[in-house]
Amino acid sequence: MTDAPAASYHTNSPLETLAGPVERVTFHSPESGFCVLRVKVRGERELVTVIGNAAQVAPGEHIDARGQWTIDARHGRQFKANELRVVPPGTREGIERYLGSGLVKGIGPHFAKRLVDAFGESVFDIIEQSPDRLRELPGIGKKRQERVTRAWSEQKVIREIMVFLQSHGVGTARAVRIFKTYGEAAIERVRGNPYRLALDIRGIGFKTADQLAERLGIPRDSPLRARAGVRHVLQEIAGDGHCAAWREALAERSVKLLEIEAAGIEEAIDLELSAGQLVAETVEERALLFLPALHRAEAGVAESLIRLRAGSPPWGMIDIARALPWVEAQTGLRLADSQKQAVSQAVTGKCALLTGGPGVGKTTVVNSILRILRAKGVKATLCAPTGRAAKRLSESTGQEAKTIHRVLEFDPKTLDFKHNADNPLDTDLLVCDETSMVDVSLMHKLLSAVPSSAAVLLVGDVDQLPSVGPGAVLADAIGSGVLPTVRLTEIFRQAQTSRIIVNAHRINAGLVPQVPNPPPSDSDWYVIRSETPEQIQERLVKTLCERIPARFGLDPIRDVQVLTPMNRGGLGARALNVLLQQRLNPGSQPRIERFGWIFAPGDKVIQNVNNYDKEVFNGDIGRILAIDTEESEVRIAFDERQVIYEFGELDELALAYATSVHKAQGSEYPAVVIPLATQHYMLLQRNLLYTGVTRGKRLVVLIAQPKALGMAVRQTGGQRLTRLRQRLVAASEAR
Repeated sequence: MTDAPAASYHTNSPLETLAGPVERVTFHSPESGFCVLRVKVRGERELVTVIGNAAQVAPGEHIDARGQWTIDARHGRQFKANELRVVPPGTREGIERYLGSGLVKGIGPHFAKRLVDAFGESVFDIIEQSPDRLRELPGIGKKRQERVTRAWSEQKVIREIMVFLQSHGVGTARAVRIFKTYGEAAIERVRGNPYRLALDIRGIGFKTADQLAERLGIPRDSPLRARAGVRHVLQEIAGDGHCAAWREALAERSVKLLEIEAAGIEEAIDLELSAGQLVAETVEERALLFLPALHRAEAGVAESLIRLRAGSPPWGMIDIARALPWVEAQTGLRLADSQKQAVSQAVTGKCALLTGGPGVGKTTVVNSILRILRAKGVKATLCAPTGRAAKRLSESTGQEAKTIHRVLEFDPKTLDFKHNADNPLDTDLLVCDETSMVDVSLMHKLLSAVPSSAAVLLVGDVDQLPSVGPGAVLADAIGSGVLPTVRLTEIFRQAQTSRIIVNAHRINAGLVPQVPNPPPSDSDWYVIRSETPEQIQERLVKTLCERIPARFGLDPIRDVQVLTPMNRGGLGARALNVLLQQRLNPGSQPRIERFGWIFAPGDKVIQNVNNYDKEVFNGDIGRILAIDTEESEVRIAFDERQVIYEFGELDELALAYATSVHKAQGSEYPAVVIPLATQHYMLLQRNLLYTGVTRGKRLVVLIAQPKALGMAVRQTGGQRLTRLRQRLVAASEAR
């Protein structure tokens, strides 16, 4: 079902009114409010299909609709409502269905029946005016009664706010977020400056705020709109990974988006600069504009790295000529010359960078460094940007490693980290793995919290995709030339037997991966050539669901991850997730639809934003264990942890049978399957393919159009516009 009916034609009837109780909600989009309802209408023998828009709608509610009859090509006779008003139900049956729909948290179908049996048609009045009477029911304590009445009262306020917002084109899910952010002052705040929504509320962008502003009568050439638009364009540019934009490029994009005269945009930029909402730097007589937070972050990272480079390490002098043979004897491994250089720089200095691809021995170097320093009683803190990367670091070193967020300890009260320059970490050495994934803002927070007495080792693969957030911290730090850096390039003998590793290095060198024909029975690398996107999709489903489980004994949900360059299109993550859910988890119950996804027990899901309260972060993958329709809750396992989500929080999640390559950074899977088609041409780049194939530990399968594979190997991505490299050089010269 889509957000619009199939082709239909009107019966040329005049506008009519229609009323009746909702028997079934066939479809409802929380985002747009579009709904397809089955309604019991007096005088009609069968249920009537009504299509329209409603902020919220639940079985049992009564609707008053105004519109006209249409004949739909696929679905037959329907009533298309231009106006749709939803009112609470008046009959016992309707009240029971309404309360049992999950609309009010704490009331599911079972409790709804008990409520209606006990209080009949006056149940709404009881909840609102005499809530203590709910405790007359067996098994209902004070805690549950308070939760139900709180949810009911919130629902009433939300309904009022949503009536206002819906009348101005805003859907249910966003209305709930607006209420949670602004509380009962929501209507007043929205009227005052709708553009604040784009800054304050996740999931509401400038375009939504702009549509709302227009409906509220704010002129399209208003300075308020121009200033908000300019800031939005710079945020979009930051969303592409850049830390700044040239003034002329920002102005040009803003004129195009806002359709305002160039003079109005220039004035808006000047006003934003005066108000401190933008920061300008002059570079070669051109103005470079930053969002203040990104400007602070870049300057802070440069200052911290140069600060941490200075002085002597806290463990004192180490005789490297004795330490290297000692650690080789301890580990039973002979270090290559480049590895010895890396160990030497890390244990004799205070700030070192280590980079290299798969199979070049980064783990061996880190373990050797830690073993030498452990013998000196050094207190080391190990971290990585994602939970999976931290777990891998912990497994490879035998020491506890945490995510950066956990190391810094997020404080929900202040919405910031507990550890910072004023409350630094208690450590002698900070080791950060997968540094290429860390954006400039998070790196600023991390390095600010490292005391000047401590040392830092940043480890990562600079050839992978840069961070999802703005910046190119590892690449800029290496490129500055002012920090001790070792790049490991030699593939060790044991790694040379892995075609995944050999072909990853070929891709990184701009060479098409080698595929023996026929591949050996124990191969870890396959390329399935396909001619069309449809053929790729068909072969992907068969490979994932049948061939890999039969040949390698891998579980298609737990062990295999589909990684795709894009989110949209027939081979994008969204379409593949719907298809793979139907194949891999078809009959699981109960199924709920929220925020455009259907969720069921057994589904693989991915977290799309950082949730510090739940300690679940962007990119974390879990499995749904159970869905409780009575409590409107979903229980999800993330590795060994179980986390509860309310239905209204499910906008943070998406299905994860397939994810984008960007989302897979920092993770490893037993097997990955990667579709490549020429329709992905905008994203077919060497570092994306390289990042994707290096996620697979035991098996990589490319299902590709040969032309698309060639494009991905040849094309290199454009550089991000950052100033960290120059800031590091300037800060180094100033010391």
